[in-house]
Amino acid sequence: MSKNSPNKYDEDFKKSLVSLYQNGKSQTQLCKEYGVSQSALGKWVKQYSTVEIDDGEVLTAKQVKELQKRNAQLEEENLILKKAIAIFTPHSKND
Repeated sequence: MSKNSPNKYDEDFKKSLVSLYQNGKSQTQLCKEYGVSQSALGKWVKQYSTVEIDDGEVLTAKQVKELQKRNAQLEEENLILKKAIAIFTPHSKND
């Protein structure tokens, strides 16, 4: 196994192929033209595809995934805090 195989293609090359894919070229075309595997290109598309949000900011799929993970953590923390408040807040006799 070659030492260079994991980093055979640089990041700019990968992003360029993803851009070509997003602009209408098929994965099959790109694989044939540039000599990359379908699985590698599919992975790059997932990794480097971008999403434009309402304020014009552009996020990568990786950034979106990180934000989803962080959101889940915050929701869990919020739930824990709500339960703690319920436990430690004294209830009045009218409750």
